[in-house]
Amino acid sequence: MQLLRTFLMRLATTAVTLAGVAIIVFFVIRVVPGNPIAMMLPPGATEADVARLTALYGLDKSIPSQFLIWVQGVLGGDFGTSITTRQPVLDLVLGRLPATLELSIMALVIAVILGGAAALIGTRGRGTRREGAIDVANGMALSVPDFLWGLILILLFGVLWPVFHISGRVTPSLELPFTTGFYLFESLARLRFDLWLDIVSHMLLPALALCIPLAAIIGQLLKQSLKETMHLDYVTLSRTKGYGENHVILREALPNAVLPTLTLVGVQFTFLIGGTVIIERLFSYEGLGNLAIDAVINRDLPLIQGIVLLFAAIFTGVNLLVDLTYAALNPRLRHG
Repeated sequence: MQLLRTFLMRLATTAVTLAGVAIIVFFVIRVVPGNPIAMMLPPGATEADVARLTALYGLDKSIPSQFLIWVQGVLGGDFGTSITTRQPVLDLVLGRLPATLELSIMALVIAVILGGAAALIGTRGRGTRREGAIDVANGMALSVPDFLWGLILILLFGVLWPVFHISGRVTPSLELPFTTGFYLFESLARLRFDLWLDIVSHMLLPALALCIPLAAIIGQLLKQSLKETMHLDYVTLSRTKGYGENHVILREALPNAVLPTLTLVGVQFTFLIGGTVIIERLFSYEGLGNLAIDAVINRDLPLIQGIVLLFAAIFTGVNLLVDLTYAALNPRLRHG
């Protein structure tokens, strides 16, 4: 019952959050100066051409009327039509979403592996130079933003030592008629390992640029949680039973210390998806972030609304999943 009550409360909060995001983004982007219709027409267009297209996209109505029409369409699954591409917004957004999700998941997996390894190595060598080296590395990783890491990786592994691809998502000569947008998983399911390696080679540098700061955050928090857990009674009891230090850390301390880190990983994953906007542009990666920048440059209002609403849905959905997972794993919350 406690889990069900938590789920219903979080679901209601999610609905209110999405409604607030929809209202804010709709009204704010219309306050910004500029006419998207004028931007899409050639220089010789007449006032009649501008008026015709303005009426076609419903921009001649009042802003509240436009909002009500848009909300009715969204509830019916119609997010409008892109002004620049003349394609349905929902098709454009869902077509780019798998690329961004694959990149974000890959970055998250690498960040968890690197951050977890750093925390375990630092805990195992606490009080030694090894722990100091881990702290220095974490500090350096946090001090450099992800887009700067991207530039460094491009310079190192795309220019000075060109071993990885620095643009695109897949080599055109290897591209298959994919049935889904999840290239990485589909190529693996088809046993096309050559294609899978090529896709990984395109994703690795942007994923690393995204994951390095997150790995440092995970490493710091998990190491701190492990340090606090190592002084608890049950860990001391495990030592008195003769278990080695590796067993004590991995089997006794880690399962309890990982809960705060789990919450952080879920929250940071949402920021990781948001960080793809700059990284995808930097690496010419065909994802949702790259599409968002194009939409903003062209002032494509329906496309901006659809992308922002989808990002908000992902953020709230991930946070809801993290809250429920934490409640399920924490006995005090699970039993009320």
